[in-house]
Formats: sequence, structure tokens, C-alpha cells
Amino acid sequence: MQHSPVIGSGIPALDSILQGLRLGDNVVWQVDGLDTYRKAAIPFVRQALLDRRRVIYVHFIPHCDILTPLSGYLAEEVDPRPGFDSFSAQVNKIIDENGRGVFYVFDNLSALVAEWATDELLANFFQLTCPYLRELDTVAYFALTRGQHSHSAVARIRDTTQVLIDFYHVGDRLYIHPLKVWDRYSSQMFLPHLLSNGILTPVLVSGDASAISQTASKSPLKVKADSIAPWDSVYRKLAQYSEDELSFLEATPEIQALKQELSQMIIGGHPEFRRLADKYLTLNDLLSIRNRLIGSGRIGGKAAGMLLARRILLNDSSELDFSGVLEEHDSFFIGSDVFFTFLVNNDLFRLRLRLTRNSQISPEEFEKVEERFLAGSFPQEIMEQFKDLLAYFGQAPIIVRSSSLLEDGFGNSFAGKYRSEFCVNQGDPEERMGYFLRTVKLVYASAVNPDALSYRHLRGLGESDEQMAILVQRVSGMRYKSFFFPPLAGVAFSHNLYRWTDRIDPNQGIIRLVFGLGTRAVNRVGGDYPRMIAVSHPQLRPEVGYKVATYSQREMDLLDLSANDFASTPVARAISDLDFPNLHLYFSFLDDGYLREPSGPRLKSLKDGILTFNRLIARTDFVKIMRTLLAKLEKAYGYPIDMEFTAFVDAEGRIKINLVQCRPMRLTGLTEVASIPEDIAPDCILFRANRTISGGTVPNIRYILYIGAESYARKASLELKQEMGRIVGEINRHPEIVRQQIMMMGPGRWGSSNVALGINTTYADINHTSVLVEIAREEAGHIPDVSYGTHFFQDLVESQIIYLPLYPDDPQADFNLEFFQNSPNILSRILPEAQRFEEFIKVIDVPAVTGGRFVQVVADPRQQQALCFIRGHEC
Repeated sequence: MQHSPVIGSGIPALDSILQGLRLGDNVVWQVDGLDTYRKAAIPFVRQALLDRRRVIYVHFIPHCDILTPLSGYLAEEVDPRPGFDSFSAQVNKIIDENGRGVFYVFDNLSALVAEWATDELLANFFQLTCPYLRELDTVAYFALTRGQHSHSAVARIRDTTQVLIDFYHVGDRLYIHPLKVWDRYSSQMFLPHLLSNGILTPVLVSGDASAISQTASKSPLKVKADSIAPWDSVYRKLAQYSEDELSFLEATPEIQALKQELSQMIIGGHPEFRRLADKYLTLNDLLSIRNRLIGSGRIGGKAAGMLLARRILLNDSSELDFSGVLEEHDSFFIGSDVFFTFLVNNDLFRLRLRLTRNSQISPEEFEKVEERFLAGSFPQEIMEQFKDLLAYFGQAPIIVRSSSLLEDGFGNSFAGKYRSEFCVNQGDPEERMGYFLRTVKLVYASAVNPDALSYRHLRGLGESDEQMAILVQRVSGMRYKSFFFPPLAGVAFSHNLYRWTDRIDPNQGIIRLVFGLGTRAVNRVGGDYPRMIAVSHPQLRPEVGYKVATYSQREMDLLDLSANDFASTPVARAISDLDFPNLHLYFSFLDDGYLREPSGPRLKSLKDGILTFNRLIARTDFVKIMRTLLAKLEKAYGYPIDMEFTAFVDAEGRIKINLVQCRPMRLTGLTEVASIPEDIAPDCILFRANRTISGGTVPNIRYILYIGAESYARKASLELKQEMGRIVGEINRHPEIVRQQIMMMGPGRWGSSNVALGINTTYADINHTSVLVEIAREEAGHIPDVSYGTHFFQDLVESQIIYLPLYPDDPQADFNLEFFQNSPNILSRILPEAQRFEEFIKVIDVPAVTGGRFVQVVADPRQQQALCFIRGHEC
């Protein structure tokens, strides 16, 4: 396509971002006042006159000349008072008479509504005038006052114009934010930019962008005003009051009743959530949620947990004022009603019902289900609100997260069961919308994925009302080179189950910290370890010496803006220029087996560098803030909690936290007192473990699924390794196995996607086991990972599965290899089609081998000891 010559806007920095204006462009400025519009219109006219262009000022607001003190242009007076028809005819006549290539500046169109009393006629005028101007190769400037027009009118103008720009003040600062630029694109085009001394500086840090956008856009979503549904009726009754009036009237019976009704509609009816919402959320909080809710319905457990946790912290400043610590959350919510509307409109409701009742679906079947969801569409009203959402965020990366009604609740976390997807959010508006819609549909489809169905069935939730709301959050972090990521992220627990020394106070909690996106803290990944910080003794580590380097983070997760995708890359490669802020707080160096800290704030090299976060822990308030935060949330919830977060250190050395997620922690059975028997005969001991984090006794284990570490590493082909997770899952679901207790044992990290490091199972493949044992043979590259804080760990916690790492080469492990190698294998009997896996997967029927006796496991987390032995008189 051949483009017209580039036209200057009079603001060179803006021309650089927009790649200039073009003949035929209609440019609509959404402004916060006439003075702001002048700052765009006057440079444009001045530049046009310098370029010897004819400029016509279409003037229809009495006593207000926006181009004063310029001269050299032609002013045409038009009277809007006779009405739309007359006004449109006058303007059309001016355009006719002046012909091609003329530049126009129109007064603020919002003034027409005062004469015509309707937004629709304003939109009609624009839809008539804009295409005609384009035909004649003009460039025309228009203005609208922000927040004064109906959604339908603004949408029609947005869809008609070529360029739409937000131009507004936040305090005494002026920002330009392009929302639509037809047929042009650059990597920072749709970001908000600070305009200062003719220079436009993009806002690259998420916290700054949040503060600016939320101040500038109080009601970013446009909603229909004519609904008579109870939801909107309650909202309108409350919205008639100002924030100050609501604060004053909130205790009155009428307003309290309306608050209760609105809270029920948004948060739901779970007694614990209602208790917290009634105590901590104000009416203004609920109205703010409604202003950011797409469609209607509830916001789901994940969204409610995040909002409640933030409000709990902000309401109590007795020990620490969190208003100076917490970043704005800057989130939107897709209501749970939209989910059902999507299912019904796309003929998916019966499919979901059938899958939910059956509670089982194979990965292959689920792929076909996903295809059906991806083919679905949304109603036009929802699509318009999606456009508002994407226009608000511009090119800022966002994450689309499941927030079902049962998720992150009291007793059921659904950790990792439903989908969360990053939208890197690069490209033109159409490309960004396409990717966003795909992501929303994939989150909806995850409501019936195999792991979710198994999880619900196991907890008796198969027939529960499980609607899928969605939480859309701005990704916390900053742009660096062509990447986007937060410096710090992780997961924290108010109760520490992983005590590697008695000096640690479990009631103060633990933090699992990584550099980059927090996905590396909640997923099991190969060859990488986060920093584990015991809050009571933050400088203690479970490792010493060179082991610190072995158990450290080497790769990081980030968003690759140039590739428009999520990516993992070596940390050293991502920050090779060593100019990323505060690296001296994160890195230590290994010299002759000893750690040393950097000598100054600027690193000279990353050779022998290790991510320890030692100086972050020792020299900032990070741990102090997290300790206070965890204690306050646990006290308010009345339960231990776990939370996901991002963090960074600002230019003054202050810690900023973005609380991403919060949910109550289920500890049932994990802290159970269990004494290790000391009178077991050596011949009856199968193994000992010395790094247990969960406690209890599992008697009467009839079956043992055993995968030998050496045969897996040396003999199994890649194809066989990739299929083993599926075979384990079939054994796990076999009726004979389900009726009894089973212990699963195998090499490395179960649940890892990297088959070289362990068995690639999912939750649905292991959910019936009582004990999971990860076997470590370091020469084969199989290193267990307690993975405290990952979604995999949450599965074990909630299912009360005892996790044990086993080091068979350690003499103190008393590993009875002969028992496992020589016991008969019944795999072919229960799964004849799995015969080719017999060399690698062994299923042992314990009573058949031991003369009717069973295996028992006893684990004591206080002593970090566990024993597996054969029960019976001889033992």
C-alpha cells in the first residue's frame, strides 16, 4: 500500500511515536479541558502554516477561540442552535467550497451536546463528516471532553476516526496516550507518555502506569444505563451519591442493606468471604469493583482474595503504613455471568455439563474441547467493553487469570488447576484483541481440563456451582531492553512447614523468591531453585558452601516484547549489560568455595555470580515488610495464608510490593505428630528419609508403584519417558488401585515438564496416591526438589499426600534396593496394554510378596525424619 506524505503535528516527539500524520487522517483528542486541547491544536496549526497549508478553524463555541493568538488561518463561524440538520449542512458546505488538501481544526464537539441534548446526534455528525474529509485528503482535528459521553457514541467515533488520542493531566503532569492509530504501529505507540518540554517519555514501569491510568480514568468501562436488572438497579441507587456522601451515610440502615446486596452480587455468599468483605470492604470499594467489571456476576475467589488482602493491609497502619508499600492492583474483572452467556450462545453448555458429571477427560479429548471454545464468540456489548479494557492498558502486558467461584476459597485452592495466560499485548489494536480473546477462551476451556475435573471430583465438588469469572491484571514489572519482567517475585506462606533447623520459628512463615516473573516460583522447573527465606531467620540457608551455587536460580521467566511471547532465558544473558537496577542487592560471588558480596553498587561481571538476594535481605526492609504483611493477613483471615507477590526496590531504596494473590492455607494432617518407631527389624525397613515437610502415618499400603532411577536415566528412550506419565495416570485411576492405598516412587521431580529431570505427571495422574517418594541419584541428574510453594506442592498439601525425598546412596537411608528390584511386577496384569513399560515401571502387590503383610509410612516433620517399613509380627 502506498502511503501519503508524512504530515507534522507540530510536536516532533508525537510524530516520532505516531510515525507522523497522513493525508486523510481525522484526529480525535479526548481532553480534560479546552486548555489541554489548545496544547495540541496550536502546534498543529502553526506547523501547517509553516508548511504553507490552508487551515480552516470551524468555530461554534461563542466567546472561546482556541487558536488565539495565532493568525493566518480562516475562521468559519457555524451555529449549532438550529439543530443537527442545519449544523451538518453548514459544515458540509464549508468542506465543499474549500476542496482538497485543506487542514481543519474544529471546536470541542462536546459543546454540541449542550445544544442538541443527545450524544447520538454528535456521533451522527462525526460519522457523516469524517469520511467526507478523508475523501478530500484533509487532516482534521476534533476534541471530546473525557468522561462526558455515552459508550455507544464514543464507540462510533472511535470506529470511524483514524487517530484517537487521550490527552490529560495527572496533577501538574501532562500525558499523551494514543488509543487508535490506523495503519501504523511502533513498539511503544500505545503506551502513555509524559509530555515535558516537548519531549515524550513512555511510562515503562507498571506501578507508575497504574497510578497514572487509575487517576486519569475513574470509570474506564462504559456500561448501558437502561438495564432494569436488580444488579444495575442497586448500583444506580448507590452511584447517585458522591464518595464523601457514601462514607457519611454508610452506617444508615438503607445504605447498609444496599451494601449487603451489592456485596452478595459481587463477592458471593461464602460465610468466611462475607465476614471479611463486611468488615473490610467499604461501599466505595464495591463501587470501584463494579466500575471495572465487564458484564455482570461475581468476581470469583481469586479476585476477591486479592482485593480483601489489600484492603486488610491498607486498613491497619498500626505497625506499618502499607499505603506507601503496596502498588495499585489496576485490575479488571470479567463477571461470572459472561461465562454462562458464552457457553449458551456457543452451544457449549451441555458439553460442559456432561464433562463435569463424568469427571474424566483424556488430554486428547480436551484438545478438541479447546478447539470448540476457541471457535466461540462474545456478544457485541461485551466486545465493546473488551475494547475499553485494551484501550486502557495500551501496550502494557497483562495477565488473564482464572477466578472461579470456588477458587482460592477456604478449603479448596484449585492451585494451578485452571489456566492463567500472559498477554504480552504488543501489536496493533486488532492483533492485541485477537490474542486477548484467544486467551479468555482458553481460560474458560480450562474449567473442564483433566486436572480440574479430577480435583473437583476428589473433593465432592462435581455438582457444585462452579462459574468461571476472570481477573485481568496489569503485569507488574518494567521494560528492560526488549523484555518485560519484575525484579523480584515469589510466593510467601504465613506458616513455615519447611524447617531445616530447630532455630526456625514456623509461625513467622517462609518466602520462595525468584528474579523475574513469579511463574518460576510456582511451577516446577528443571535445574533451577528459588531462594528459600525463613522469615524468622532470613539469613539461614538449608545449603552451605558450593551447594549454594548448586541450589540457586540460573534461568528467569520474562515477557519477550519483540517476539510477543512468554520466554525463559539465562539470567546472565538477559542482563548481560549489567545496567539493570540494584543487581548488587541480588547477586553474590563464589570464590574458592566461599561466598563474597559485591564491593559496590555496580557489578563489573557476572562471572561466578549467584542469585542469593543476600544484600536485599540484609540491607533493605523486604523481610520486615513481608513478616508484618503475613502476620496481619493470617490474623484477619483466622487461618494461615499463602500469597503471591512481585516486588522492586525504588530509587530511594524503598521496597514496593504488588500483592497478586492471597488465599487461606490448608494444613490438615501436615502438622500431625507422629513418632518414628525404633524397634523395627532391619530386614523390614524399606527406606528412611530425612527431609520430610509433611507429617502423619499411612498404614496398610498395599501397592507400590516403583520406577527405578538408573533404568529410567540410562535405558528408557525419550518416547517412553514422555509416555510414562500417562501410564502412571492409568495405574492411578485403575479401580483395583483406587480401592486401596498406594505409594508412588520414582526418580527426580514428579510433575516436571522436562522428562530428563523426572516423571511428567499431572495432578490427575497422582491424586490417589498416599505417599509420593522422589528418588535422588545425583550422578543421573535426578535431584528431588521439595518445591515448597509451587502449585505441585499445593496439590500434595490439599490431598494430604505425604512427600518424601529419598537419597538411596546415603548409608543412613537404609534403602532396601533388593526388595524393589526382586519383587514381582503385576503391571501387565492390571494394564495389559502397558507391557512394554515393564522394564521401567513396576507395580508391587505388597501382601503377595510379604505373606499378607502391608507397608506403613510414618513421617515426623518436627524431627525431619520418615520411615517406611513392612508391618507384621516378624518386624
